[in-house]
Amino acid sequence: MGIPEVELNSVGTASFTTALADEVKVMVHAIERGFRHFDTAAHYGSEEAVGKAIAKALKLGLIKSRSEVFVCSKLWASDTHADRVLPAFKKSMQYESAFEYPVADKKNIIPFDCKAVWSVMEEIQRSGLAKSIGVSNFSCKKIEHLLSFATIPPAVNQLELSPVWQQKKLVDFCKSKGIVVTGYATLGSAGQFWGTDRVVGVQALKDIAKAKAKSVPQVILRWAHQHGVATVVKSYNPGRMEENSSIFDWELSDEECKKISEIPQSRGTKAEGFVSEEGAIKSVEDLWDGEL
Repeated sequence: MGIPEVELNSVGTASFTTALADEVKVMVHAIERGFRHFDTAAHYGSEEAVGKAIAKALKLGLIKSRSEVFVCSKLWASDTHADRVLPAFKKSMQYESAFEYPVADKKNIIPFDCKAVWSVMEEIQRSGLAKSIGVSNFSCKKIEHLLSFATIPPAVNQLELSPVWQQKKLVDFCKSKGIVVTGYATLGSAGQFWGTDRVVGVQALKDIAKAKAKSVPQVILRWAHQHGVATVVKSYNPGRMEENSSIFDWELSDEECKKISEIPQSRGTKAEGFVSEEGAIKSVEDLWDGEL
């Protein structure tokens, strides 16, 4: 169950507002710059742009085949029912699919049949429609439950990960099970409902960046890379794409990594909006299985 080799710092394509033509142009530039990992979802409204960008990149000779690009799309909560998985996947027709848990109206969240849903996803991979299947926002407990019946283990777990929420226990657990960790909100995702502006403002990161003549985002992405974590970083700015990809010819020292490990920890969002006494998830502890 191999995952295509891609640059570990990756351009995310989550966008709700960018015009299609502009988004395609930006993603073609990203491919030209060397990015090969694109994160999308039907809910983001960016799947079409990703497909058009890859087709254009092939036409321009920027890549030789579709297999050079790793695309992750997601099965949204409304489709986490066994009879909806394949239709939703065919609509997306991406080469990798993950399902998120849980995202829905808090009063209408109901326990879904994880075994039945995963069984359909396994069939999708076996049929060759998907190269890999994975999960998002899964705790150690949820992964352990999934592995108790999965015949194909998840290739990846996409989760919130940054210097202010390092999730060492979950990252180590995933690695011990051969599951690749992809971090989102690694730079904070300020301005998004799940984001925070605390990440790039951490003084320890500023000090390291100044000492190395790098930007704070570069320090963060290098830190993730050195810890074997893939990242999806949203940017439509060519200059920032260049900056984000310039992290492979230098390293953080052990002392610098130690300073980052000592940064106080807290989630960007606890997703309290999905908690309700009237729903299946009655506390944030239940939502994250105590991993707070």
